[in-house]
Amino acid sequence: MGFLDDAKNLADEHEEQVDAAIEKAGDMVDDKTGGQYEGQVDKAQEFLEDKTGEGDAAR
Repeated sequence: MGFLDDAKNLADEHEEQVDAAIEKAGDMVDDKTGGQYEGQVDKAQEFLEDKTGEGDAAR
């Protein structure tokens, strides 16, 4: 197993914490930009949250 496989497994094991961190980072970006890129940030958050967790290996 390589480094990326280990990172993916770790993210899968801690899905809730990873999703919370993604939300927090997105909120920080929205705050720093005054919400100017809110739509793009939301799309990025959804994309990343879909890629973490169990059962997403086929995506």
